[in-house]
Amino acid sequence: MNAESDTVRDTAGHAGGHGERPPAEVAVVVIGYDDAAHVTDAVRSALAQGPAVGEVVAVDDCSKDGSVGLLERLSASEPRLKVIRRRANSGGCGTPRNTGLDAVTSPYVMFLDSDDVLPPGAVDALLAAAEGAHAEVVSGLCVRRELPSGREVPWQPSLYALHAVVPRPAQRTRLVHDTLCVNKLYRTAFLRAHGIRFPEGRFPYEDVVFTARVLAAAPRIALIPDRVYVWHVRRSQARLSISLDRSGVENWRARTEACRQAYEVLLGAGQKELARTARAKFLDHDLRMYVRELGLRDAAYQRAWWELTRAHLAEYDADDWARNPAAPGRLIGRVVLASPEPCDLPRLRELAARPARLYPPYARAADGTPVWSDAVPQVSLEPLRTRPVRALPLAVDAELRPGARGTRLRLRLHELYGRVAQAGPETVDVEWWHRDDGDMVVRGPRLTLAPCAGVSGADETADSAGHGSSVTSAASAGTWSAEAAVDLLALAAPGVGTWDLRLRIRFRDGASRDVTAHALTGAGLLRRRVVPSARHGVVLVQPYTTHSGALALRVAPGVRGVLSVVRARLRRLLH
Repeated sequence: MNAESDTVRDTAGHAGGHGERPPAEVAVVVIGYDDAAHVTDAVRSALAQGPAVGEVVAVDDCSKDGSVGLLERLSASEPRLKVIRRRANSGGCGTPRNTGLDAVTSPYVMFLDSDDVLPPGAVDALLAAAEGAHAEVVSGLCVRRELPSGREVPWQPSLYALHAVVPRPAQRTRLVHDTLCVNKLYRTAFLRAHGIRFPEGRFPYEDVVFTARVLAAAPRIALIPDRVYVWHVRRSQARLSISLDRSGVENWRARTEACRQAYEVLLGAGQKELARTARAKFLDHDLRMYVRELGLRDAAYQRAWWELTRAHLAEYDADDWARNPAAPGRLIGRVVLASPEPCDLPRLRELAARPARLYPPYARAADGTPVWSDAVPQVSLEPLRTRPVRALPLAVDAELRPGARGTRLRLRLHELYGRVAQAGPETVDVEWWHRDDGDMVVRGPRLTLAPCAGVSGADETADSAGHGSSVTSAASAGTWSAEAAVDLLALAAPGVGTWDLRLRIRFRDGASRDVTAHALTGAGLLRRRVVPSARHGVVLVQPYTTHSGALALRVAPGVRGVLSVVRARLRRLLH
């Protein structure tokens, strides 16, 4: 098999074993600013990788919290650690990484942030793959670890399912979606030969541009399934990380600028497919993430965000929009472009959810063509008519109601321009997924979906997501409903926790569609309730709406659980 002529090549025989090799091959550049609480943990995780790490270059970006003193005391007993203190704070992550890169003397280099860690064996796995595949870049699995819960979510897991070699990045355009610089090992000479550096100064999302510069240089890339980086997500910190602090519109401005530069870098290098994929990734990932949160912002933010987004999307050409025109991100982008002012934010939020939900009302043009709305008829939804049912943005309402038989879950599936009736929905599987432990699932019964009377198009009401009222209809073909008891005892068994509702709708031909459910917000539907329990005494049940409009459920069993929820609520109020 000719590796240069094939898109990917299995490298299990090359990277699977960590055999004899010269020691001290890798430099780890650790950057930090005012992070005395975590920086030494990061450095120690790099030093603990073993003899393969020949040097750890810790670059302090002019901290004022004593970080440098901690690092210097550690370096006194660790000859592999070199501490560099910048004289002035750069305002970003790119400049200190460049400073560290300039100081590196090892054949390979990787990057580590002060509040994250390298898991044991990460460097050995990356180095073995680099040598076995003769690769300039090796990339492995990063996991996002939510703290303090410890819940771990893999980053771009589909890229790292198997050992593989990609001779040229254009042969696996999905690489554009992994914009992290920290889960990768780079050949130092490769970076220097191509002059690949990070943007300097205060430039948020510098790794987006750096990664584009790496891919533009067309390196030979090895991919490994090993966990090589643990990204700590601390949402309760007083100072949020750049990726979490999205409350100001300047964050969005910085993100769009980074994505614009990444596109220009790839296009300028002749990597047209990678450039197109970068634009598609912006629509499918970045745009949808911010739209889910747009309803949380004030009117001034929304107007500024809308204007910035319209200016950015105006640079897209016909080919960008023609690819997968029914994809949720493209529909959202076309609505933004079509309207000079913010509009339909609750409905856009539903479409930005994962999986996407296209919420009613379902409008049609004069000729019967499906369109976004009567106010924005220029955005056609015609591509939905040929989209497979397993990929349709189906909308399901969910509400929790107390009753004589316990807490009941009521579901209602909406029609979508006749596609649902055509597919024939038959059953729905109900599952509750634990927020902090993705492996913990409480499965409910398989419910039969029964058709219920529809309301004529003239009687269709507005989306309840922003109005607090229940939608009573979807389209002429009606809706389908199901109802079941919620097993609060099973949900309360692990203790205080949050559960996300997930559904699997099964159709007549055997096809299925995984969906989340839109939380109805009518009077009393999201009220906190204390439910008597023979086992726990009481169970506190709090249904609520997530940022994407989906139904979730907080459960706290027993008096101790109830008190813990009350104390947490008081802390949030005081904060």
